[in-house]
Amino acid sequence: MATTVTSTNVGFKNLVETFMVSVKRAGRKALNVPLVSPISGATLRIEKVGNVAIRIELVDGSVGWGEAPILQPITAEDQPLAMAKVADICEFLRNTPAMTLGLLLGEIGRILPGHAYASVRAGVEMALIDAVSYSIGMPLWKVFGGVSNTVTTDMTIPFVSSLEAAQLASQHSKKGFKTLKLKVGKNLNGDIEVLQAIRAAHPDCLFILDANEGYTSAEAIQVLEMLHVMKLSPVLFEQPVHKDDWEGLGHVTRIAKEKYGVSVAADESCRSLADIKKIVEGNLADVINIKLAKLGVLGALQIIELARASGLHLMIGGMVETRIAMGFAGHLAAGLGCFKFIDLDAPHHLSEDPVVEGCEVSGPTYTFTNARGSGAFLLWDNIE
Repeated sequence: MATTVTSTNVGFKNLVETFMVSVKRAGRKALNVPLVSPISGATLRIEKVGNVAIRIELVDGSVGWGEAPILQPITAEDQPLAMAKVADICEFLRNTPAMTLGLLLGEIGRILPGHAYASVRAGVEMALIDAVSYSIGMPLWKVFGGVSNTVTTDMTIPFVSSLEAAQLASQHSKKGFKTLKLKVGKNLNGDIEVLQAIRAAHPDCLFILDANEGYTSAEAIQVLEMLHVMKLSPVLFEQPVHKDDWEGLGHVTRIAKEKYGVSVAADESCRSLADIKKIVEGNLADVINIKLAKLGVLGALQIIELARASGLHLMIGGMVETRIAMGFAGHLAAGLGCFKFIDLDAPHHLSEDPVVEGCEVSGPTYTFTNARGSGAFLLWDNIE
């Protein structure tokens, strides 16, 4: 049986229930893109992008594009598995009779269930929704609610020396970035030194700490105390402790808010509807970081709906993706208009941009001026 689709937006829900989808062609290719430089966090180091690109063409000629980001251990899939699973889904789509978008997305969710296939599911959902949006002649940001056609992202500074961090902060400041996200969690004292260097180079910036599970709860609170004394408090503290340390997450959240006025975000700790229900019931975080690759598009919409109903704030982020996946996430964020924190800077870290057209990028601001769908595409025949 197909799963039930819900949405935070009436327009999208109507499309899901009424649009009949018939797929003419579907295919996938490896999407390998070099980085400007390696990106390091507390628990991983990224040397290159090895994702999966997805192209779906409907019988009316409308084409949609998706991207399955691969970033183990955050995503369960590696690239060979993702390529194989997408190939299976493409064959399924080509051989499936016309049905509503909702029923088709439900079937895809049944074939690619849970976190184990979340990234692949997200990429396929993106491509289908993009194709349908193109078919009806409406840009994605309008499909998702039409609140705005722009988003403004932060910029991430990975694990680097204090000198390099200061140089990066100065460069980002000149490009107009007002919020910097700093990867922390490996060395407490080193993290503080880097933050001081960033503030000296970019005195007016707001900053987010992203520990990627790197601290214990005691270390996380110690960091907040040291920063408070130096008047360097962050606007957000993202995933301070291990994803399964629910007690620690709740403890840091309470102390951070009551003593320092700092919000705490759950990222790795929120990978399912069950996770957010646990967070809501225990008041374990103030903010939920939505990433399509860990939830799928429909899963993300469900969690957004529950988070908003529960009074939690929202952040949207990503893995390391091209403007195919980042653009889709940007359309969704702009259309819904409910995200307090935007972390969609991944395309700035790529040394090449394989995506044609799509969103206009000016420093931290993404503007969506296309008339239909995402407006972005790949030169399919040029991808090996």
